[in-house]
Amino acid sequence: MQDVSSLSTDQQIRRLRWQCRRGMLELDHLLDRFLDLGYSALTEPERLTFRRLLGEQDTSLSDWFMARAQPPDLALGELVRRIVEVARERPTSLNAAPPDQRTPPGTAR
Repeated sequence: MQDVSSLSTDQQIRRLRWQCRRGMLELDHLLDRFLDLGYSALTEPERLTFRRLLGEQDTSLSDWFMARAQPPDLALGELVRRIVEVARERPTSLNAAPPDQRTPPGTAR
């Protein structure tokens, strides 16, 4: 099996996307958004921590992301904080704007 760290970031994200599919829809959305918006900025040690995070049980992940419990180590705790921070960032695309601020196709503002 190929070492994931030898793959390009895009290849890593494609592989990890399947691992981010969880038994809880909320976790799916949170982890998927992080892959899109934050994974590429991680260092290699942080990427290893992310892969370790994906090995945890859904109930633990949910508790950590909802701040009902603390991860067992500092690296996981920092990554959880970062994932939540990235997930809270406001979308920048026009289609992601609130409905009252969207411009219908074919019209100018």
